[in-house]
Amino acid sequence: MIKLGVSGCQGRMGQSIRRLALEDKAFELTTLLEHKAHPKANETVHNIAISTDNASLNKDTDVLIEFTLPEGTIENLKACVQYGVKMVIGTTGFTPEQIKAIEDASKKIPIVFASNMSVGVNILFKLTQMVAEKTGESYSINMTEAHHIHKKDAPSGTAKTLAEIAEASSGQKVENIDSIREGEIIGDHDVVFESAEDIIKISHHAKNRDIFAKGALVAAKFLANKEKGLFNMQDVLGLN
Repeated sequence: MIKLGVSGCQGRMGQSIRRLALEDKAFELTTLLEHKAHPKANETVHNIAISTDNASLNKDTDVLIEFTLPEGTIENLKACVQYGVKMVIGTTGFTPEQIKAIEDASKKIPIVFASNMSVGVNILFKLTQMVAEKTGESYSINMTEAHHIHKKDAPSGTAKTLAEIAEASSGQKVENIDSIREGEIIGDHDVVFESAEDIIKISHHAKNRDIFAKGALVAAKFLANKEKGLFNMQDVLGLN
């Protein structure tokens, strides 16, 4: 059984991960972390006292799932390295220096680091790669992404990853990424390849946050027998 920690446990993603982990016999929920400024940081849920101190990772935690903000993620990364805790990181919006810190940490602990944990979105990544390889420079590439008004980074981490894949596979630049922040949209991504003769459109629509939480739990299971290394969801799903 995997002893699981959840950071940002009172947030929307944290609550989804908690609920699904409790339904999965592969996991034992042992550590819950929350930012000290959160209004519900001092609660007890599932008979576990929420901690605002990442030193709590030092006991009974095999894997920490992290969907928070970059600064908090990097602080928890340091604690995971210190205590030998594996990490699943779904946080986005990192600086190049913060990404380097994650890469360095992966030399000591195993980490799944992905801009999107959804199985469906990772299939979208693969499809984008395949289409870009075949169309090359003969098609222009544009993207649209839409998320809820609370999302702080734009374009989304998923859109940036899609752009990187499309550019590396086609040999040309993505012309434009439109970012929409509206209502409570979970996550929509469209990749459009256009020539003078036709349009190829690949789309993914997230209906609820469970797709990300489920993917994160799949990633946590993937890390069970890993000693160190940096992995993404393509590795987890065997799509590389």
